[in-house]
Amino acid sequence: MLAWERLIRFVATDGRILRGEPILPSPDFDIGKTTNETKLKARVISGRDPYDTTGVTKVTDEVVTVKELLGPLAQEDIPILRCVGLNYAKHIKEAGRSPPPFPFIFFKPVTCVTDHNADVVVPKICQDNQADYEGELCFILGQDAKDVSEVDALSYIAAYTCGNDISSRKLQRDPEFAGRIPQWGFSKGFDTFAPLGPCLVNAKLVGDPSKLYLKTIVDGDVRQEESIADLLFNCAYLVSYLSSGTTLQKGSVIMTGTPGGVGASMNPPKYLIPGTKMEVQISMIGTLKNTVKFA
Repeated sequence: MLAWERLIRFVATDGRILRGEPILPSPDFDIGKTTNETKLKARVISGRDPYDTTGVTKVTDEVVTVKELLGPLAQEDIPILRCVGLNYAKHIKEAGRSPPPFPFIFFKPVTCVTDHNADVVVPKICQDNQADYEGELCFILGQDAKDVSEVDALSYIAAYTCGNDISSRKLQRDPEFAGRIPQWGFSKGFDTFAPLGPCLVNAKLVGDPSKLYLKTIVDGDVRQEESIADLLFNCAYLVSYLSSGTTLQKGSVIMTGTPGGVGASMNPPKYLIPGTKMEVQISMIGTLKNTVKFA
């Protein structure tokens, strides 16, 4: 089994960047809301492989204070991000699409990954009323997976976290920018367009992921609110389907899709602008926070 229940990556008061098991001041403490003033403490995790189950990676007795909470995963920790589109019934309806017979898959480069509390930097090419948020449950594979049965699939998941699939709607859907067929790669693949955090939560601690609840709050306004049970293709099915004839590498992040309530679906639409504050909150995991900045 994994050495930790929750894993954070952070800057300690002595300047070191560390992984650690947070010492929660209360059972319902939201790790994503910690600040320098909170003085959250953590036990340092030793070992290079956070998904090690052999005992090499350990939670040590060294206790340090968190100065700045980062994202739990650096870019170099992730081989690839596989993403699922159109995976909640409400989001499918607001997109004017029919439910797909199989998961709709696209990819984000690891250069999209950015930290909890870091700025999401919108490049000039998509600052014209099109940048949008998508709060998502993400899971991370703890071992390579290929041709996995749906029955065994959850055992391959090491941990869960929150993610935000930042998207550029004109580049994604507008025929003048995307062509006749919508495209999902370029429009969602810019630097900082995949914040992850605030922590990893051991899959054993979560148990059944369908019992989790997701909420996205933008500038204090609840925009998305949905049970993970509403996923069209659940986590076990995604592992099984995506591993068909394909090796899903250890450490891969799967972004499971977003529910209804994205900015583009509002009347009138509400796109991201400089200073927009985004929060993706999932029960048992905490709140991923990011602010928008224009390049």
